[in-house]
Amino acid sequence: MFRRILIANRGEIALRILRACKELGIETVAVYSEADRNALHLRYADDTVCIGPPPSRQSYLDIPSLIAAAEIGDVEAIHPGYGFLSENAHFVEVCQSCNIKFIGPSPESIALVGDKVAARELAKKADVPTVPGSDGPVETEAEATAIARTIGYPVLIKAAAGGGGRGMRVAHNEPSLLNGYHQARAEAESAFKNPTVYIEKYVERPRHVEIQILGDQHGNLVHLGERDCSLQRRHQKLLEESPCLVLDENTRLAMGAAAVRIAKAAGYYSAGTVEFLLDREGNFYFIEVNSRIQVEHPVTESVTGMDLIQAMIRIAAGERMNLRQEDITWSGHAIEFRINAEDPDQGFKPSPGTITGFVAPAGPGVRWDSHAYQGYTVPPYYDSMVGKLIVHRRDRRSAIATARRALEEMVVEGIQTTIPLFRKIIDHSDFMSGEVDTGFIERYFTPR
Repeated sequence: MFRRILIANRGEIALRILRACKELGIETVAVYSEADRNALHLRYADDTVCIGPPPSRQSYLDIPSLIAAAEIGDVEAIHPGYGFLSENAHFVEVCQSCNIKFIGPSPESIALVGDKVAARELAKKADVPTVPGSDGPVETEAEATAIARTIGYPVLIKAAAGGGGRGMRVAHNEPSLLNGYHQARAEAESAFKNPTVYIEKYVERPRHVEIQILGDQHGNLVHLGERDCSLQRRHQKLLEESPCLVLDENTRLAMGAAAVRIAKAAGYYSAGTVEFLLDREGNFYFIEVNSRIQVEHPVTESVTGMDLIQAMIRIAAGERMNLRQEDITWSGHAIEFRINAEDPDQGFKPSPGTITGFVAPAGPGVRWDSHAYQGYTVPPYYDSMVGKLIVHRRDRRSAIATARRALEEMVVEGIQTTIPLFRKIIDHSDFMSGEVDTGFIERYFTPR
């Protein structure tokens, strides 16, 4: 096991990793930008290193600064959390060249699944269903229009690199296709330094269902069940739950097996997520692989009783998983709410500022993962997440009741948050009945 780990992240995930390390008896080195001098996780780390000014490109995305911090801190490994450099194959290679273990997949696996065109081809070879679309990158307008005519409108233009909804456009006809094609390429170039796009059939009103995978460096790989991530805005998830209400047992087994096949084809180890679209007829289609821990991992931890961060650390240290697929069991229903510093009534406008009043949710069935506290200032430079409320009860109805109580108890003053939005969502008849899809938020809760 490692003696000392550097946490190359901030916010709630940095605190989450630190707590996992503490329980494993591992010392921690926390890095921070000048904007995060008062970050909560710095209070509990064994050592801290400032890595630069507030902009992430000059701090949390600055590889030389992170490696220097690792050398100063005398660490054996780096955990990247999610976001920032967590899916950067070059960063992994730099870590390896400096004899520092990267707590995550190999650079080869990250590079392979990180290119959505290559991942799509890998899925086909692994006999995993994919959405009809282009066989590779779409290089010209003529090629784009020919593909769209073949598979039929509407179509989705997607960046081959990156994620988070950037470089994506829906087209319902040829004029919107040509316009969206150039917009997607420009956005992909700006966000990911890679203008490559591909085209696939747009599945209308689908659910977004993902499978958590976990594998070691000895060839053992399992899935830990699904999370329904359908409640999202502009491809950014807001609420996740497990199990998915509409999955029958046969589809659940088939989706889990498909996730394992593509992960094995990629030579994958560590924690990761294979994402699918589920149409209204129950057919599922591969979207992408996220080669990192997900924001919503506590949902899976709740229903399986596993600690995924500790598992990642053990796997990176070379330990073998004593875990077979038939050993994994699921219990109850879990829901996660992303509490963001945003104003839903103003188009989800970011709301940075100082938290002047704060009461965290608590009580039976409640987990609160957060770096926030009264007096904490949410900076304008990073993701707007304040924390994650996770509820876990014996069934979905009970979980919603616990969530309603916890959301009513929560107090976050001084900034706007998504708490009032979630109070409305859980009382909506379609949510209560489970009749949701990826367009739910836009239909009912987006200002016109």
